[in-house]
Amino acid sequence: MIDVHCHLTDEEYELVGGIKEVLFHAKQEGVKRIICSGYDLDTSIKSSKICEEEEGVYFCAGFHPSELDKYKDGDFERLKELCRHEKCVAVGEIGLDYHFEDNPPKDFQKECFVKQLKIADELGLPVVIHSRDSAQETLELLKANKSLLKKGGLLHCYSYSAEMVDEFCALGLYFSFGGPCTFKNARKVQESVIRVPAHRILTETDCPYLTPVPHRGEFPNQPKYVKFALEKIAELRGQSTEELEKQIDENADRLFFKLK
Repeated sequence: MIDVHCHLTDEEYELVGGIKEVLFHAKQEGVKRIICSGYDLDTSIKSSKICEEEEGVYFCAGFHPSELDKYKDGDFERLKELCRHEKCVAVGEIGLDYHFEDNPPKDFQKECFVKQLKIADELGLPVVIHSRDSAQETLELLKANKSLLKKGGLLHCYSYSAEMVDEFCALGLYFSFGGPCTFKNARKVQESVIRVPAHRILTETDCPYLTPVPHRGEFPNQPKYVKFALEKIAELRGQSTEELEKQIDENADRLFFKLK
């Protein structure tokens, strides 16, 4: 199994024994690879340090749209250097987030999104995209910058309509699903799980958040729980977990590890 999107730098893991304990239990459950996502310069650097100490753990580096108020002149150059790290598999998570009124201005989010797309293109890396309450704007920006997506990208924790899947697919994007696809009333997400082509689907946890059923409500979520997303996706798609796991491994290899 693989968890293609999680956050391992949060202090909440001290509640369950610390990060080494979390990674130990993930490996015991059969999680062979984990991609830790940065969301600002500090967490991207911390993610790289975890990867240097832990086998099977990789990272991506980027500025989350809600964290852009931390941005300082020169940070994107520092980010670019960090993305040259041998265990960095993508630029991310980056994107647009229009959910909260006090998020950075929309134009500034778009500007920074494109700057980071350019970094990924320059370095020959895919991107990991966060998009919340900005479906059409994200699609339009990506269409306008399709030339920067030569290495593809991931729409993590995909929550938009099944109908939009085809348009994002046409841009070469992949889709990952975690805890929300296990929730009882997550009909839209589950419809998208079924709609995504087999060669574009991936599993994630987005931990420490979005803990899946049957552990919903527990905090923090952990990479070991990615198996519940895998099982639910297999159920929805009418296939065995073994078959799906093999397909997801191939998809992850294609998107993240072809140059590693």
